[in-house]
Amino acid sequence: MSSLMNSPQVLTARLAARPQPSSKLPAAIAGNAAALSPAGANGYHSSSQFVSHALQAIALSFDNSNRDSYLYVPPTYNPSLPSPLLVMLHGAGGHGPNTLATFGALSVFDASRCLLLVPESRSSRTWDMIRGSFGPDVAHINSSLQYVFERYSVDPSRLGIAGFSDGASYALSLGLPNGDLFSHIIAFSPGFMRPPCVAGSPKVYISHGVHDEVLPIERCSRRLLPSLKQMLPQGEVHYVEFNGPHVVPAGISQEALLWFTNGEAPVTPN
Repeated sequence: MSSLMNSPQVLTARLAARPQPSSKLPAAIAGNAAALSPAGANGYHSSSQFVSHALQAIALSFDNSNRDSYLYVPPTYNPSLPSPLLVMLHGAGGHGPNTLATFGALSVFDASRCLLLVPESRSSRTWDMIRGSFGPDVAHINSSLQYVFERYSVDPSRLGIAGFSDGASYALSLGLPNGDLFSHIIAFSPGFMRPPCVAGSPKVYISHGVHDEVLPIERCSRRLLPSLKQMLPQGEVHYVEFNGPHVVPAGISQEALLWFTNGEAPVTPN
C-alpha cells in the first residue's frame, strides 16, 4: 500500500491540508465576514457577498480566476467548540452561489454549527478529473481547506465532502483516496467514480432518482454501488433511491445533512 500511495497518480489526488488544534487558531468573531483579514499570509484574498437574506458567505480568491471558493460561517460558530465542516462540489457548469442553496436556506447549518465550504472548479465546465486527470482543482480545494483550517476550529470526525452530479462523481473520486481526512462522503446522483486508491474508512451516503435521464440510475449509482461496497468492506455505505429526476430533493439533502452532522441514519439505508 505504501508504494501505491506514493505513485504519481495517487499523489495528485492527495490533499495535504489538515485541521489545526484550537490552541493554534486566531480568535474569530462568530458569523462575521469581517473577522477574516482582507489578505492572508498565503496570498488569499477575501470579500463578503450576500447570498440570501441577512446571510453572508466569504468569497476566497486564490488566483486571477473569477472562480472562487465560498465559505458560510454560521452565527452559532464558537471557536472553543470544534465545528463540522462540509465541502460541497457543484455539478457541470455550476458555480458557488447556486450550490450554496443545495441544502435550502443556509440557516439549516446553524443548529449544528456546521461550516459550509463551496469551492468552484478552475474550468467553468466541470472538475478536472471528469474529463481527464486530477490537477488544478485538487490544488484549489486543498488551498481552500487550508484557509479554513488556519482560521476555524474544525471537528475531524465530522469533516465531509459532498457533491451533485459531476460534483458527486468528483466527491467519490477525491474523497476515497482522502478518507483519512474526510470522515464522510455524500454523493447526490453520481455518474461514476475513479479513485486511484482508498485511504481510511469514510462513511458514504449516495442518493439517486429512479427517473434520472441525465445520469440514468441503472448505468450509474446501481452500477457503482457493488464496487464501492467492495472498496469499503467494513465501511458504512447508505444508498437511497427516490422517485424523481436529476435533482436533489429537499428531503434527501436534509436527511444527508442530519446523517453527517448528527449521525442520524437515513430512513431507507441499503
